[in-house]
Amino acid sequence: MTRFHRLLLSAGTGVLLSLPWLGFPGWVLFIALIPLLYLENFFLKYKEGFPPVSLWGHVFLAALIWNVLASWWMMKVSLAGVGAAMIFNAFLMSLVWWGAHSIRREMSSPLGYISLVVFWISLEFLQFQWDIEWPCLQLGSVLANNVKIIQWYEYTGTFGGSLWILLLNLFLFQFLRNVQLKSPLKKTITSSTVLLVLLVVPLIISFRMYSSYIEAENPINIAIVQPNVDPYNERFDMEAETQKLDDFLRLAAKVTSYSTDFIVGPETLFEHQTLWNEATFESNAFLIRLDSFLQRYEKADMVFGVSSFKVYENEDDITYSAQHNNGITYDRYNTAMLFTTAGELQTYHKSKLVAGVEKVPFQKYFSFLKNNYIDLGGASGSLGRQKEASNLVSKKAVIAPVICFESVFGDYVTDYIKKGAEVIFVITNDGWWKNSRGYKQHLLFSQLRAVETRRSIARSANTGTSCFINQRGDVLQATNWWKEAAIAGSVNKNETLTFYVKHGDFIARTSVFISVLMVLLVFVRKFA
Repeated sequence: MTRFHRLLLSAGTGVLLSLPWLGFPGWVLFIALIPLLYLENFFLKYKEGFPPVSLWGHVFLAALIWNVLASWWMMKVSLAGVGAAMIFNAFLMSLVWWGAHSIRREMSSPLGYISLVVFWISLEFLQFQWDIEWPCLQLGSVLANNVKIIQWYEYTGTFGGSLWILLLNLFLFQFLRNVQLKSPLKKTITSSTVLLVLLVVPLIISFRMYSSYIEAENPINIAIVQPNVDPYNERFDMEAETQKLDDFLRLAAKVTSYSTDFIVGPETLFEHQTLWNEATFESNAFLIRLDSFLQRYEKADMVFGVSSFKVYENEDDITYSAQHNNGITYDRYNTAMLFTTAGELQTYHKSKLVAGVEKVPFQKYFSFLKNNYIDLGGASGSLGRQKEASNLVSKKAVIAPVICFESVFGDYVTDYIKKGAEVIFVITNDGWWKNSRGYKQHLLFSQLRAVETRRSIARSANTGTSCFINQRGDVLQATNWWKEAAIAGSVNKNETLTFYVKHGDFIARTSVFISVLMVLLVFVRKFA
């Protein structure tokens, strides 16, 4: 195999992996790793002439192509920062393949392939857990572009999809190798049978679950507002904020009625730097106007996002994320707020912050980096955060207030559900990604959360896609990109806990455990 052909195989996997993120069907991933598996097998076959590191560069190329094609829209925020993250992520992906390839060389093919699966899933898990999260390229998540085939995610979550994709690629590769090498008929039939079962059985189960799933009738009526404010040209002075309030109330009035239970606005609907002091909410002029609006209706409560702040009077309360300005120490928050017709206020501070935009990675340990972030306006910077998920509790429903990036984290969203959330409100601002695949990909995560938790979702985007999502993950009444809009509908509450809600990312945790065993086994064999 020439160098050109090896590079072609690497690029082939990179492009195939990218296609579902570019709008192609998710099932493309069922074959996406085949070129790279052929390449890995080539380096194993001729291992005397190629060291293990030979594979690393080829996988790095494939991973880098995947990262760039699938996530290029993130560069609209920061070319340098996101570019560096892509390179680093491609490097981690290539290490996974290099480790598994080394095990195949030194131990056995089955152990090498097992290592590839558990190492890959462990890396995906790491991307959800550490301080420089990069979870948007998880294999199992992109299958949300057809929710009919992933209904069993209510048991496994998205890591079940990643496992499914990896196994399908490995067994398809084995089948193709058997055909290519003209292996005994029995061996070829066995591999094809395993492949067919692995492909068909989950599909049949999912289609049956989709067609038979019936939501319990427990409706609440919701009005969703999409203000369509351009975040790149947004002003934060009082005049601009007042205009945003006027526009929000104008749109809400179009779809709010006496039967409306909730009016939902997007993330950071209001962002004036000094207006949203949490100690003075009772005298906030905007809340007074919102209260006046709510009094026109019998029972409507309101959920929306603001950029709030909290001033610290006691030195013992100061957090590592706190900022200091003109002798004042304070934390800024990306906040979800519940405001009721009775004038009651509840808040939730966004916990899962975007690295480099809303938080400085590892700032807790390297405080001198505190002010090194990408400033995106009123809502951004080095923000404070809540340590764990908490619900907004109304007399009408217990609400999981999921803010923007948090919708990516399936295991985190289950924390709301375990605490009693009956419905999910996703509030977001997808305008940062402009008219790219970004806002479309972000919507997929809300669909995943609906399937995993069997919770209906009301999704309010400043711009992007505002919609309702039922408990099967179907998108209803989707709004158009870059258009102000208001929609009204009803969704059903649910109190049942799915297997995934109860057990979370057990597949990922099991993979991490097996990965540790694999590494220990390598060390024992090497040094025993």
